Amino acid sequence: MVIKNALVFTDDCKFVQKDVYVDNERFADTASDSDVIDASGCYLIPGLMDIHFHGCVGHDFCDATMEALTAMAEYELKNGVTSICPASMTLSEETLTDVCKNAKEYRDAWKAGSSARICGINLEGPFIAMNKKGAQNPKYVTAPNKEMFQHLIDASDGLVKLTTIAPETENAIDFIREFSDNVRISIGHTDCDYDTAREAFLAGASHITHLFNAMPPFTHRKPALIGAGFDTKKVTPEIICDGIHIDPSSVRTAFAIFGDDRMILISDSMMATGMPNGDYSLGGLAVKVTGRLATLEDGTIAGSATNLMDCMRTAVQKMELPLESAIKCATINPAKAIGEDKEYGSITVGKYADCVLLKQDNLEIKNVISHGIVVA
Repeated sequence: MVIKNALVFTDDCKFVQKDVYVDNERFADTASDSDVIDASGCYLIPGLMDIHFHGCVGHDFCDATMEALTAMAEYELKNGVTSICPASMTLSEETLTDVCKNAKEYRDAWKAGSSARICGINLEGPFIAMNKKGAQNPKYVTAPNKEMFQHLIDASDGLVKLTTIAPETENAIDFIREFSDNVRISIGHTDCDYDTAREAFLAGASHITHLFNAMPPFTHRKPALIGAGFDTKKVTPEIICDGIHIDPSSVRTAFAIFGDDRMILISDSMMATGMPNGDYSLGGLAVKVTGRLATLEDGTIAGSATNLMDCMRTAVQKMELPLESAIKCATINPAKAIGEDKEYGSITVGKYADCVLLKQDNLEIKNVISHGIVVA
């Protein structure tokens, strides 16, 4: 396959008009196949990677069924998200074990071009602070437990790539030291101060869960988690650009502070994404969805109802982020964060050919390509 006449998003995160070749599922210098895609008037960007979302099209990752995960992955792929690292909720160890086993089964049965590839699991709970639980189920909130976490890693066959920890909770710092070499530890759902957050980052944590949400605010006398994250240059904050969770000015401020080398776009989407308004659930809690706003009965925002591609468009079209920055933060940055960048995240010769053609005038999808297969 050869893709001609597109403006191609290159390794240095700029657009260059050139031909792109695909051979044997990967980007190549040339291609033996003569199939040609005319991409005039389009951008060619890497397939997006969502490393924090809970559900879509009426299903939740914690349903722990092949039917649910397949339906979610099919929807994500059609919307240009070629790799997924779905997030669990704060639930029982038994339920989370089923979630991990189901993800492994999906990975082992996955066929290129059929649906989004699962690249990991994000265990957002249960090791969080009760007073910053957000939309997590308080019944299952617990202090970090090494034995439980190792059990979940084993059940997933190593698919667990990311987990959220509140560092002020009992045993949290020891937990971070124990697991940070193999799993990316994210600080979130926390009320920690600057010193505690800084200690956690120095112990090995290197990520921030949905920046600004479920954490103390940054102030001039109490910089808290956000200040500690800025001061620790390895830290990658993730941010929800659905137009609901965070004001556009705050999004622009975050990018100005941290820079687009560090920021990561996520959707944090729940099962109502791709569905009509109505009543849904998240982690066993009732959620009401109106438009893009999803809330618990007490008004707490409960995830988003927007997929990552729409979040990226919103970041560009309504929040005034540069297109190049938004693409970078939805592709190569998340790939680097969870160790997937050797094979995915950019249009680089030798990497798997996951990419999306977007129309230049409105950023709508023309084609989605997964492992060299045109799927939409």
